[in-house]
Amino acid sequence: MSKLTSFHYIKSTMEQHGVNFSKSLGQNFLIDSNIVENIADGAQIGPNDGVLEIGPGIGSLTEALLNRAKKVVSVEIDRMLWPILESHFGSAPHFELIKEDVLKLDLKALIAEKFSECEKVKVVANLPYYITTPIIMKFLEDGIPVSDIVVMIQKEVADRMSADKDNKTYGSLSVAVQFYAEPSVLFKVPRTVFVPQPNVESSVIRLKIRENPPVDVVSREMFFKTVKASFAKRRKTLLNTVTSTMGIDKDAFKAICEKLAISPSIRAENLDIVAFGRLSNEIYDYFKALD
Repeated sequence: MSKLTSFHYIKSTMEQHGVNFSKSLGQNFLIDSNIVENIADGAQIGPNDGVLEIGPGIGSLTEALLNRAKKVVSVEIDRMLWPILESHFGSAPHFELIKEDVLKLDLKALIAEKFSECEKVKVVANLPYYITTPIIMKFLEDGIPVSDIVVMIQKEVADRMSADKDNKTYGSLSVAVQFYAEPSVLFKVPRTVFVPQPNVESSVIRLKIRENPPVDVVSREMFFKTVKASFAKRRKTLLNTVTSTMGIDKDAFKAICEKLAISPSIRAENLDIVAFGRLSNEIYDYFKALD
């Protein structure tokens, strides 16, 4: 077992450096070496791969990543943890610490600079729950050149990201994530393997980045507007929700649905991502014809 997953070592190290767990940064450190190894294994890291780690904490996952990857770049915002990480890994030639907020970084430039000699770049992290979705969507929407994102996040969010249609957890987040990536939940993580214990259960999810979306859309902006509008009022029919939210004539929307063989009386949760793509293309043409 690594000392970095020992509760007593974590406690004594933090006391030595005058560090307290930061609730504002959503810090929960892993104290189970098996979970750490399973996360690293789930990322399927090759010897020539680079890993971008977000929020390394005191480095329990970092250590496992360094044992597998050609290079590990860890981004940590908490200045109190910087000396701990540097004391553990500063001598490792394939480790680099970025002392910054990941949401403020130019990630494309960072990856181009730091991983130029790596075959693939993968994101692996135990993400703070409060910024899970913003971080993941930044990578997806901005087209950051990574092949996979393997992260531990709140179980509820992982379930939503990976949900299929006809499921109550299926929503706009499911469609948005699946437009850019193929999600798969690798395993669940009980709250008992963290210190301090979070109030929620966790899951490790892998997002394999798609080379191309599963459906061709005329306008990505219109696609996501259509998806957001469709799920705006989950209990209402597609006809009532989309027409009222997007300002579309009801008869015109019925005609669109008939053309696509979609019942206007179904709900958004009954449409898969391909159907949303086709619907958004027709809605794009509808508004273009009005100009």
